[in-house]
Amino acid sequence: MARYGTRRRWRGAVLALTTAGLLLTGCGQGGGDRATDSSDKSGDYHPAPAPDSGEYDERDDDGTSRDIAPAPDHLSTFALDVDTASYGYARRTLAEGRLPDPWTVRPEEFVNSFRQDYDRPDGDGFSVTVDGARTDREDWSLVRVGLATRAAQAEEERPRAALTFVIDISGSMSEEGRLDLAQESLGVMTDRLRDDDSVAVVTFSDEAETVLPMTRVGGNRDAIHDAVDSLEPTLSTNLQAGVETGYATAVEGLREGATNRVVLISDALANTGATDADTILERIAGARQEHGITLFGVGVGSDYGDALMERLADKGDGHTVYVSGEEEAHEVFSEQLPRNIDLTARDAKAQVAFDPETVEEFRLIGYDNRRVADDDFRDDRVDGGEIGPGHTVTAVYAVRTVPGADGHLATATVRWQDPDTRAPHEESGRLERASLDDDLWSASPRFQVTAVAAYFADALRRGGDRRPALPGAPPLSELAGHAEALADATEDRAVRDLATTIHRALPLHPGD
Repeated sequence: MARYGTRRRWRGAVLALTTAGLLLTGCGQGGGDRATDSSDKSGDYHPAPAPDSGEYDERDDDGTSRDIAPAPDHLSTFALDVDTASYGYARRTLAEGRLPDPWTVRPEEFVNSFRQDYDRPDGDGFSVTVDGARTDREDWSLVRVGLATRAAQAEEERPRAALTFVIDISGSMSEEGRLDLAQESLGVMTDRLRDDDSVAVVTFSDEAETVLPMTRVGGNRDAIHDAVDSLEPTLSTNLQAGVETGYATAVEGLREGATNRVVLISDALANTGATDADTILERIAGARQEHGITLFGVGVGSDYGDALMERLADKGDGHTVYVSGEEEAHEVFSEQLPRNIDLTARDAKAQVAFDPETVEEFRLIGYDNRRVADDDFRDDRVDGGEIGPGHTVTAVYAVRTVPGADGHLATATVRWQDPDTRAPHEESGRLERASLDDDLWSASPRFQVTAVAAYFADALRRGGDRRPALPGAPPLSELAGHAEALADATEDRAVRDLATTIHRALPLHPGD
């Protein structure tokens, strides 16, 4: 009883801190296969030859050619991605005094963890912002492609939600900050949902069980709280059973006209049943494809199955985050998750065309497992990302320009389908070389934050390897100084946390 009362008080305290009204952003991603080698092409740059050259230089980590698009290679195509779990887990490991494994570092998830300053469109669809700044390496610049959806609707205007919580109660979840944190957070979430929303609760250890079928929130909040508060950790981790039962429960409780979503809360340390994402996803293909049920993955724990959770969300038209404490859990469950209810775009993909007259080489930083063949950009059967209102997506390129050349540099185009009619739409933005800022560290503060996040991720991903750093990358100690100055300039706590995280990496990182 004391434990139950503590949770009630915790929920009240968190709710007192929560701002009125929810920003409702639906976000997700898909497309591309996950890289299995930790090097992730970090040292590979792509030349941008003349259109009639017949060259294509996309290469695997071993240097062999890998044709995924026809010549010429002046195009870069990827599915949109809004995951942030990689950055959250890196922060956790560095706070514990150890470097994250390089293969868990995905630069796009570092970059997309920070607020941006893009203009937003008035209606559905995207705005496209393309800007850039020169680095201190001759002829090299960073180019930022920013996509933004319209501002979120008021809480009462969003679609109804039908959320199936799939909760890991295996023995590994007994560690402080795992199941207990999930229970506290779900309590807050329950209190924030509207009366016309619905919730189901599924648990899994060695087997899976539907603890609460799909239930309307109005008039049943206490029953939902009781179902969540009663959970206790036990036995092994049959994540396959949990996901299958979760999707079956979601299908059984499917609500027409509502956003139907499975919320998986786990350390993803599967050790019973199928333990690979492809097998698990195959078992739930019908629920995903026929009913449009998407996945929201929430990772917890100091030991965390990042690869499994990330791939489940990637191929499950979903989104992943990682939480390690009460503050992050509050952000995810009382703000981010409610924002992940509405959708404005399905299967969204971006393609950047670099002008071979002005660009010699380019490299997309991150998005390694989101790459899409250039010819598939307008093939709407090819999976992309699910994005909602109030969200932004950022991609960063290292670009080497032709010495002395001027004029058009790049055109970025985003293509998406209307979530209801599946009608395709496109929007584009352009960048001229004359529009590049002369110095990266005098560009806009938000552009600089993007650069710091990308450089930091690249340094962590390189680890002790001697692969070349990104063009213009400063030493980690200098990068920490830039982050501190930006924290002062933006008065953004997330940027302050980034500076702290970089400082924690300094004594651990080789050569810094």
